[in-house]
Amino acid sequence: MTDAELRAAEQQLGECAQELAEGIRQALPQWVVSAVEARLPEVDPETRKAAEAAGSAAAAEIGGEVARLLAADIDHQRENPLSVLRRAVRYPTEVLSAAGAIPVERDDFAIDRFPDDAYDLTPASFGDIHPDLREPGLNWGAAKAFVHRRRHI
Repeated sequence: MTDAELRAAEQQLGECAQELAEGIRQALPQWVVSAVEARLPEVDPETRKAAEAAGSAAAAEIGGEVARLLAADIDHQRENPLSVLRRAVRYPTEVLSAAGAIPVERDDFAIDRFPDDAYDLTPASFGDIHPDLREPGLNWGAAKAFVHRRRHI
């Protein structure tokens, strides 16, 4: 692979990273609200307002962390965006806890891997946050793998 081809692949990776980061930032507010709605039989106006505020906070904080991670050179990324995204669980969890939601029964694996996720909200994939994130997540992963392989063969 020539230097020009590698630069083009790195540029494509950057574009994929930006698309994924922006998609996550846009999807987080509704994901938080939906997670709260899924665990409560009824959502009163105060809880809805708290969920919307938590969703905005998640987009700002977690969305910002994901964007910073994805903007870093892949050789300096020490975690993946899904692991960062999983930290967003605390936002709906705090709203649900304040609303008196009863924690759900979870299996031993979930309890061990995600001890702070009393409501079993941890996303297994980008698509669990929003279906529109599946393709950008796959594209970013493929572009990252391609660039990494080309740099290190």
